[in-house]
Amino acid sequence: MTIRRTVLSLLLASACAPALAAGARIDLTSIDDATISPRFIVKYRDGSAERVQPAARQRALDAAATRARPQMGAKVAGLKGTAALRVSTLRATFGGKHVVKASQPLQRAEAEALMREIAADPNVEYVGVDAIMHATALPNDPVLATHQMWHYGTGAGGARVTSAWDAGASGAGIVVAVIDTGATAHADLVGNLLPGYDFITDAFMSRRADDTRAPGGWDLGDWASAGDCGAGSAASNSSWHGTHVSGTIAETTNNSIGGAGIAYNAKVVPVRALGRCGGYTSDINDAIVWAAGGTIEGVPNNPNPAEVINMSLGGAHECEVETQAAIDKAVSLGATVIVAAGNDNSDVAGHAPASCANVVTVGATGYSGQRAGYSNYGAGVDLAAPGGAGTEGSPNGYIWSTHNTGNTSPEGDRYVGMTGTSMATPHVSGVVALMQSVAPQPLTPGVIEGMLKASARPFPVKPEAGKPIGVGILDAAAAVQRAKTFGQPLVARPLTAGALESLPPLAAGQSELYSIDIPAGKTRIEMLTLSGKGTLQAYANFAAEPTPTENIGASVRPGTNQSIVINAPAAGRYYFKVVASADASGVKLQVKVY
Repeated sequence: MTIRRTVLSLLLASACAPALAAGARIDLTSIDDATISPRFIVKYRDGSAERVQPAARQRALDAAATRARPQMGAKVAGLKGTAALRVSTLRATFGGKHVVKASQPLQRAEAEALMREIAADPNVEYVGVDAIMHATALPNDPVLATHQMWHYGTGAGGARVTSAWDAGASGAGIVVAVIDTGATAHADLVGNLLPGYDFITDAFMSRRADDTRAPGGWDLGDWASAGDCGAGSAASNSSWHGTHVSGTIAETTNNSIGGAGIAYNAKVVPVRALGRCGGYTSDINDAIVWAAGGTIEGVPNNPNPAEVINMSLGGAHECEVETQAAIDKAVSLGATVIVAAGNDNSDVAGHAPASCANVVTVGATGYSGQRAGYSNYGAGVDLAAPGGAGTEGSPNGYIWSTHNTGNTSPEGDRYVGMTGTSMATPHVSGVVALMQSVAPQPLTPGVIEGMLKASARPFPVKPEAGKPIGVGILDAAAAVQRAKTFGQPLVARPLTAGALESLPPLAAGQSELYSIDIPAGKTRIEMLTLSGKGTLQAYANFAAEPTPTENIGASVRPGTNQSIVINAPAAGRYYFKVVASADASGVKLQVKVY
């Protein structure tokens, strides 16, 4: 087996704060993307003629272009041999919105002027740039022809996948959608691929004959010539990014070919939304909804709705309203959405979809369990997984998976080492598939998030101050064990947030178990025991009974005053156990939720 590495380019769009004008929301996030291809997302009010009548919508767009004349000069007027600027509808998109495109390239100020004139129509509720997102893998250099799956094992940086396999988890019966560059027919992957779809609506990006969508989800290559992706952009070979990501999740295993996939009996639906120069937000949003089983106009429904959606992609801007709506729809359909934190060594709050709500955001660690130097960080990162740091050389600096030898179009199969939060994210998606395959009942996205965080193991190398990457490193074995026992009956006293409860007298060795249900959107839980006399210990857990060795929080100070704090809690049921290590009485307990 010959192993090589490829070089990927990561281009991230600039961001601008949103503004408001003319009664409509004008989202200037990623407006620089409109200088590459001037596409916009427009939402007309329910019941308006523009929303349902193409002719009325075209009249409104024509009027907006005309009003922009003073700021756009000859482009609008058609002077000096130029054709007059025209704005036309490309298609309808998720949520009753429309994607529109200007007929000529625009400078940044011209794009903003046009957006404001579109928003001046009283029937417009929203105008935003159809932003371009990109795969979040990092460049890497040639490597030696050896291969080790260090990132699956039990070493300092490993995700404990091999131990989860020993427990009988294989991902059987679970579908994972990979929204990415598509997939190639790699011999060690194609047997686990289901029919996908190509959602790219721009022939330049897709390299297909026209702007229509197409069944299949095959990767046709995302190579680019110098200048294709904006002035000064470098030439790049095809990344085969989606093939690498898909292989980590479900590469065929025990077939004497290549390596192994984490959920090797699961199936992958390849959803192509990234092509040359990246992918448009509107296409990605539609892909999210379709992957989870939602309906998208003009596209047959997905016959294999995904329980897990992997998005190893992103852009340097805040979470867009429309992307959040698409994610919320997918989650409502039962899909757990796993996203890459990004590779800019910056706070994840400025990146999407990593900063969106209702997702599991994944940072990257290296061979020793340290934060990879490129990984984004911050309070929005839920947990970390192996992404490769690149500093340990080959093979331990890289994540190994399926790939292709072609520089442009698909050619032969190969196995490649890559680094990035793109590579960490499918580790988590594969483990979620393992969890769902062993659970006695389907796990909701909120429960999945809580279990992943509750089962994560401590960082062997503590992340540097001010750069947190979640609660710990992905532990597949512990997550699978929690999934296996989910739903087992526990007898616990219910708690009301903020209420002061009186504990019964406890003799040494006796305990009491309490529970409280935490809704989505909460940021902090505080459990306190106070007053009385004696000696207590307190433990907390998510969706399982806490013990001294299995917990997500513990307090074992002398006396009765104990305190446990849980930050960024997932929605679901939390258990608190109070144990008397010496006779205790008169103790109060209170749980505060923020």
